[in-house]
Amino acid sequence: MNTTTTKAPETAGAAKLPNYDVAGAVKPTNWVNIVAWVVLILIGISAVANVFTNPRWNWDVVFTYLFDEQIFGGLGRTILLTFAAGAAGLVAGLVVGLMNMSKSPALRVIALAYIGFIRAIPALVLILVLYFLSALFPVIGFGLPLMDPLISVPTNTILSQFGAAMLGLAMIVAGHTAEIIRGGIMSVAKGQTEAARALSIPRGQAFGRIVLPQAIRVTIPAFATELITLFKNTSLVSVIGYAELLTVAQNIYGRTYETLPLLTVACIWYLLLTILAMIGQSRLEKRFGRGY
Repeated sequence: MNTTTTKAPETAGAAKLPNYDVAGAVKPTNWVNIVAWVVLILIGISAVANVFTNPRWNWDVVFTYLFDEQIFGGLGRTILLTFAAGAAGLVAGLVVGLMNMSKSPALRVIALAYIGFIRAIPALVLILVLYFLSALFPVIGFGLPLMDPLISVPTNTILSQFGAAMLGLAMIVAGHTAEIIRGGIMSVAKGQTEAARALSIPRGQAFGRIVLPQAIRVTIPAFATELITLFKNTSLVSVIGYAELLTVAQNIYGRTYETLPLLTVACIWYLLLTILAMIGQSRLEKRFGRGY
């Protein structure tokens, strides 16, 4: 049985569409990208060649002190200071951030005053003021105002080298963290809270299980950056003589006059621990970013 097909008549005067060969289209050459890669490769080759051919780096001295016992001691104190100041700063920052979002005007004024103070005072100045605070307040008393203190403690006992360093860095982290937390909470849609109220979920439970996990996901990059910055800012406490990594390196090259090799040792350890922190940040982002 023969079948015949009929071709629909073409409309007179209809415009014929051009036949574009999309698959065979040639992408334009991105000369900016090519030049950037060439410059990057040349800089990399120059840097590597300088590192391996310049004898002034004194790599034998660098590797001698890289795993030195004194360097390890300073590195351990740096890590301890980072964790102590970071933990205290994050907790205090959460409190200040919630105060800043409170409906109470008094709490908001206190939070804003604290954040403004931290923004205005350089970190180095704050650490020095805390360390020399005993010149202004030799004794710290606890009790009711205008009455004899119930407990009196010498200021130098509390604000020792470690105490002043930890407190100063924690105060800085708290001021920055408060704004990070506020931004993270504000990024969560108000409909989430309204839905929780419609389901009769208590406010605290709704905040802890609905709002806070979503805010943490948003604030992880900022938190990680703040902690990495804190780790590097521990070098500021060398001005008060606390024996962290940089102070130990300075003490060694003050005796041996090997300034650049000892600073290279400190930079290597700062770089390695920063890379580990960035890897941890990436893992956290993947964990809290599931489902998004």
